[in-house]
Amino acid sequence: MAIKSVKKDKWDRIIQATEKVEDIVSENTLRPRILGDYVGQEAIKKHLQVSISAARIRWESLEHIVFYGPPGLGKTTLSNIVASEMGVNLKISSGPAIEKQSDLVSILSNLQDNDILFIDEIHRLKPQIEEVLYTAMEDFTIDIMVGKWTWASSVRIAIPPFTLIWATTKFSSLSAPLRDRFGNVLKLDFYSREDILSIIKRNSSLLGIDLTDETFKKIASRSRGTPRIANRLLKIVRDYVTIWHDINDSKEFDEIFRWLHIDSLWLDALDKKVIETIYSKFSGWPVGLNTLASSVWEDEDTIENVVEPYLLQIWFLERTPKWRKLTDIAIKHLF
Repeated sequence: MAIKSVKKDKWDRIIQATEKVEDIVSENTLRPRILGDYVGQEAIKKHLQVSISAARIRWESLEHIVFYGPPGLGKTTLSNIVASEMGVNLKISSGPAIEKQSDLVSILSNLQDNDILFIDEIHRLKPQIEEVLYTAMEDFTIDIMVGKWTWASSVRIAIPPFTLIWATTKFSSLSAPLRDRFGNVLKLDFYSREDILSIIKRNSSLLGIDLTDETFKKIASRSRGTPRIANRLLKIVRDYVTIWHDINDSKEFDEIFRWLHIDSLWLDALDKKVIETIYSKFSGWPVGLNTLASSVWEDEDTIENVVEPYLLQIWFLERTPKWRKLTDIAIKHLF
């Protein structure tokens, strides 16, 4: 089975929602195992509960599922929960890790009845590999070529019924034939502050941290509506509790994040660099994504998928497919 790799962010941002190496172990410890323990995404939970219950009654595989939305919102966690609730095996891979058609054929041929195959970063799967999935998803068969040149022939192999769960941050990047083959297309949204508060209170008990309600609220307000970031902050706080024994004092808590160059609205160095570049170099007027990325020495994907979602969430940025523009709120906050 192909195992996914984790890309190291050159800024090494605490508040980035993309997965870091250190997140893998901690998230496996803190992740809920059943839908009843999962906080937030209520509409998705209700839909999955009905689908899972119906599939178990009929003893059939679930309809294929796409989870899409910004990183860190629980796509992998929900996939684990679906497998647990169905009582089947979960096989995990990622788009970049599947390099050849034979890799995917090997994974599919080793599935058992009603197993779940979870593929992360599916938008990075190569088109020629994607085509193998068409018959696999619809007919539970795979076509492979045997022989070479004029002696080559196609052989169809049956595989057990299975459920494919795909996770992506770029739903629009999936091809239309692929999107049409999914029975469940589910979008994850940012979490409310109340939901984040419930998550960190639950996880603090698992980590053995005793904090006041006020401190919990401060962590929740700085999480960007993302459980992964909230859990990361909770681990940072745990380190300081281990050394200082008490950080419930407001000044001590704020001091921690000043050392990390994070301000009261949870903007870090890269966020501020983007805002300051638009303001100083372009006088706050609209600027194209390519020009902005070149000006801050970052790639367009980092600006679009790592920086902008939060700036849009707090109304610091206006965005169209062609340009980005600062709002008056952003200018007032930093200047």
